[in-house]
Parts: sequence; C-alpha cells; structure tokens
Amino acid sequence: MFTSEHRAFYKQYLNLNLYFMISRKFFLAENEMPRQWYNVVADMVNKPLPPLHPGTKQPLNPAELEPLFAKGLIAQEISQERWIDIPQEVYDLYKIYRPTPLVRAFGLEKAIGTKSKIYFKNESVSPVGSHKLNSAIPQAYYNKIEGTKRMTTETGAGQWGTALSFACQLFGIDLNIFMVKVSYEQKPFRKSLMNTWGAKVVASPSTLTESGRKILAEFPNSSGSLGIAISEAVEMAAKDPETKYALGSVLNHVLLHQTIIGLESEKQMEMAGDYPDVVIGCFGGGSNFSGIALPFLRHNLSGDKKTEIIAAEPASCPKLTRGVFQYDFGDTVGLTPLIPMYTLGHNFQPADIHAGGLRYHGAGAIVSQLLKDGLISAQAVQQLDTFEAGVLFARAEGIIPAPESTHAISVAISEAKKADEAGVEKTILFNLSGHGLMDMAAYDQYFAGNLTNFPISAESIAESVSKLEHLAEKF
Repeated sequence: MFTSEHRAFYKQYLNLNLYFMISRKFFLAENEMPRQWYNVVADMVNKPLPPLHPGTKQPLNPAELEPLFAKGLIAQEISQERWIDIPQEVYDLYKIYRPTPLVRAFGLEKAIGTKSKIYFKNESVSPVGSHKLNSAIPQAYYNKIEGTKRMTTETGAGQWGTALSFACQLFGIDLNIFMVKVSYEQKPFRKSLMNTWGAKVVASPSTLTESGRKILAEFPNSSGSLGIAISEAVEMAAKDPETKYALGSVLNHVLLHQTIIGLESEKQMEMAGDYPDVVIGCFGGGSNFSGIALPFLRHNLSGDKKTEIIAAEPASCPKLTRGVFQYDFGDTVGLTPLIPMYTLGHNFQPADIHAGGLRYHGAGAIVSQLLKDGLISAQAVQQLDTFEAGVLFARAEGIIPAPESTHAISVAISEAKKADEAGVEKTILFNLSGHGLMDMAAYDQYFAGNLTNFPISAESIAESVSKLEHLAEKF
C-alpha cells in the first residue's frame, strides 16, 4: 500500500512535478478512512419535505416504517445530526476494499486534448464491482443486530442486488431479489453472482406477488422497471414479520452511507494539492451521485467554496431535467410512502437502455430539494454519447466502465471541452461508480451498431405527471 511514509519519502527526494507524475493514483492508509458519515440535512437551509403515508397522505410517523426497515436505519433516515458514527463492525468490513483510490486521468486528458485536470474516484475496486457495497454492508448490519432473518430488495442492472447478496452472506441473512426483467435478460452473469452469494433472484414483474401479477395482467410483455420491482419487494416484506426490506438508492440513509466516497475524495484531493471546480456523478435515484457530491457541497453551503455539482442522467429517463417536483410513490403500484421528488410519474415506463441502474422514475428527497434550491444542476445524456465516452475512457485509462458510469464520464468530457473553449482550466472530479465487465454484451451491441437513442416526447411526460396529486403545495 502507498502509505504516508512513502509519500513523505517521495516528497523529500523528488521534485513536485515528478512526484505527481509517478503518483497518478492517490491512496489513503486504512487509518485515514473516515470514521463518520456526513448528513447534509443538518446543513440544508430548506429541509426536505416530510414523507407521507400512502393511505392518509399525512406526514409519516417513523414508527410506521418499522414493518419494512430496521430501527437503526429509520433513525438515520430522520436524523438531523451532521456526523453519524460508522459502527466498528461496518468499518472493519469496509477495510476489505476501502479506502478506494483517487486517480488522475492523464490518459483521458491526453485523449481529448484538454488543459483541464480530470480525476476519478474508482469505486469499481470493491468485491462486487461498484459503490453499492457502501450501503449494503451497513443495511445488513443494522438488520442483523435487530434479529432480521430474511430481507427483500429490488435491483435494476444488478449492482445493488449483487452488493446486498454479498453483505447478507457476511451476516447470515437470507435474501430474495426482484431483478428488473430487461436487465435479468441482458445481464445473466449478475444473477450468477447473486446466486453465488446465496441470494434467490427472480425476474420482475413476477407471479410471486400480487403487484407482479397485476402488472402482468395489464402488460403481459412488460420489460419491468425499478418501480415495479420495488412494489414486489415491499409487498413480500410487508407480509412477513420476519422479513425486512432494503433499498439501494433514493432514501436518506442510503445517501448517508455513500458519503464515505466524497469524504475520502476530499482527503485525496488534498494529497494531490488540488480541489475540484466541478464534481459529477451519474444519477438514477441518487446514491453514487450523493456519495461523491454531498461532502463537497457542504463547503458550498458554508460559503467556503463554489464547486459546481452536476448530476448526469439518461436522456431517456430525465426526471431531473424534465420532470416535475411533486409528491410521488417510490414504486409503481403505490405501496411505499410518498416522497417529495423530481419525478416523471410512478407509472412512467423507461426505455430499455443498458444503464439499468438509472431507469428510475424519481429522485430522492434530499437531491430533489437541493436541485429545487439551485444548489446542484443536472444534465441529460443520450445513450450513444455515453457509450462513445465509455469506450474512449476504456482505451485511455484501461478500465471498462459500467454503462451507468459512462454518463458521468460523458459529462466530464463535455465540461473539460467547455472549459477549453472558454480559455480556462478547471479541475474536474467524477465518480466511477462501477466497472462494466458484466456489461460486455452492451458494448458488443454498441460496436455492432445495434444501440439507439430513445427520445422522450414532452407529451408522454406530461401525460404521466398529470396523474400525480398536487400534495407538495400543502406542506
């Protein structure tokens, strides 16, 4: 490991320019890993609106979440504390793969001919190949200490299902996963990984739940969505007192766990003698975007910095750039609490893009409020542009990025080119949320010319959001 002693040695005996040339990767020692997660709610002037009970449409009592979630996670969901301690057992398991490296992308900079500096946080080095393990481990831990025997969840492209499978295996918890049908068929080896770690996986919509059967009766050829898979997982958990539900994005406690990404990145940027002008993360429900962005955003909120924070979403599922801010269900059937979010409507059916982890109709409450207040921004990227960026990155840096991560790469490249055109040099940081070694079929289709963009009409979005109740105005 590249320790602080090594860094001191090189700083002493090499000039600074050569030091940075040999240190394109910036590592923290294990004892430098953050001991706490950061809760941005503590620093938000405008707090997120409260979640609402799906039946009464009134603010939810935290106790009403106990049939679904472990009490420790509910406490984090409603917490107003700025810093929350990472339990020692979680911390020790994080050490399997954390701290993850921060990398100066010299190859990518050269490939696009930019004068700006580009860094990426490499979350693909986790055992499951993505950032999702950062929340899967604590969610399994809090359930284990409360005696949970079984858990259910949904997964889009499979990264979250894979991560929770591994985490539940570590803690001896049985797991049932509803995987969005289109990804279940596109990415069979994700299912293999989940099975290897002991989870049971079915394609969603399925015939195992009333929610799934209802969708199939209306849409027999449904390719599924995260909203549908959530409905099935929530239903299964709600009917069994010994089963709890876990979500891989959107909710406050999930975003909280992911902030270890940005907190490590801060320390590593300091090692590099740099600080980002722009921070970018791809966006589905908000987990990896928030993980990289929120720790840097806190300095904007305090007035110390003016870093631009950008969420990169698919143009085929553009809730941040074309959705409306309103209360909406987190699932398709309407079993979850109503969340104040930017949404395309819970009945919106996303196109079958290969970035399955980003095919979600809404955004988390925290990110939605930050966007509403103009504290972050969003850009939508077409599928073909994302794969073009992913291939360029792979050839320049040697890492095959996940289709989700290519959205962040595409925006990073675009921001660097904008800076060059404006005659300025910027420092750009993005989160490489996962590798794409399980997604090579998608790259094969791209090279064969079989992938397309999926334009979404204003009329289809308007029709979907028109069905929402206007509840946000009441709170």
